[in-house]
Amino acid sequence: MTAKTTQAGRRLRFEIFRYNPEDPESTPHMQTFELDETPYMSIFIALNEIREKQDPSLQFDFACRAAICGSCGMMVNGRPSLGCRTLTSDLPDVIKLHPLPVFKLIGDLSVDTGTWFREMVEKTEGWIHAQEAFDPDAQETRMDDDTAAAIYENDRCIECGCCVASCGAANVNEDFLGPAGLNRVARFAMDPRDERSDADWFEVVSNQDGVFGCIGLMACHDICPKELPLLEVYGYLRRKALSSAMSKRG
Repeated sequence: MTAKTTQAGRRLRFEIFRYNPEDPESTPHMQTFELDETPYMSIFIALNEIREKQDPSLQFDFACRAAICGSCGMMVNGRPSLGCRTLTSDLPDVIKLHPLPVFKLIGDLSVDTGTWFREMVEKTEGWIHAQEAFDPDAQETRMDDDTAAAIYENDRCIECGCCVASCGAANVNEDFLGPAGLNRVARFAMDPRDERSDADWFEVVSNQDGVFGCIGLMACHDICPKELPLLEVYGYLRRKALSSAMSKRG
């Protein structure tokens, strides 16, 4: 019986992955906790209650509680999700929690997404490239509304890592830029302030570690908690890479 057909006040069973890689005596295992469901309970609220009342050693990450910081990404019944926006009322009585794959495990449900994203930014040089010297008195660079809106859409990424965890290519190829990385490339490739050419971007994305390494499952598009248009991102980058390749032939 699913949560949508039950009344409030269920007794929930949480099966949580436990492992501390810093402790030589620790071994990966699942630990079971039970607690009573309350109205509007999220995974975030449930984990805090478990840590406060049952096991203070439980490790998981959180910050904003509002799907803004991306800290509380985890596998909820096999699906990458944000703990703060996943309600227990949408889940069955048994809830299984695991850390996100791909990223280095810190402990229990906590993973190091920061190192992965920093390396991705360095690899793609994900910042504005411009030759002009900075002028603090200059007016802001203007751009048309459609371009600004497209950049803003891609810039909404909160780097939670859910799309990377759901990506089949990223799970087997540690050098793959992943959906978040390709989204960042697209964000700067369409920015008129960035002076890199199509040929420059071609070197970044036109290989098996870039957009052509995607195997087409598109779980990232379905998983993204901010509903970023990743299908459009991939299409944009592929067209850009193919255009650059054709111009080289010509």
